[in-house]
Amino acid sequence: MGVNAEFAGRSYPPTEPYAVRADHIAAFAQAVGAASALHYDRAAAEAAGYPDVIAPPTYAVVVAQQCDSQLVRDPSAGIDFSRVVHGQQAFTHHRPIVAGDRLIGILHVDSVREVGGHAMVTTRSELSTPEGEPVCTATSTIVVRGGE
Repeated sequence: MGVNAEFAGRSYPPTEPYAVRADHIAAFAQAVGAASALHYDRAAAEAAGYPDVIAPPTYAVVVAQQCDSQLVRDPSAGIDFSRVVHGQQAFTHHRPIVAGDRLIGILHVDSVREVGGHAMVTTRSELSTPEGEPVCTATSTIVVRGGE
């Protein structure tokens, strides 16, 4: 396995804050077919008790993948991105992501294991505000395909 198994248990520093914008939420919602007015209409979101439009639940992947890129770009990790296949993604939301949020992420490498000649790397991105309010926990597994 080319992936460095010693990376299991490693954490990376917080990412720079990501500014969540209403137009990005709307574009993402449109791309994934989320039709709720809460994603597009601030007045509808405010009427539902939110300070601005809310993101579809899977929007968290935008920030989580910025976290994951720290690992993928780390040459010591031994990940050949040309051999990566996305295996699994899950989100645990602590509250909705809202336009106007600034989110940081801390990446944790939860496991690195070999299965059938391929590396399975599971990461966890803890997304929060810079002040420390938890927003979402995003868990991802990538498969780094072994040699031919």
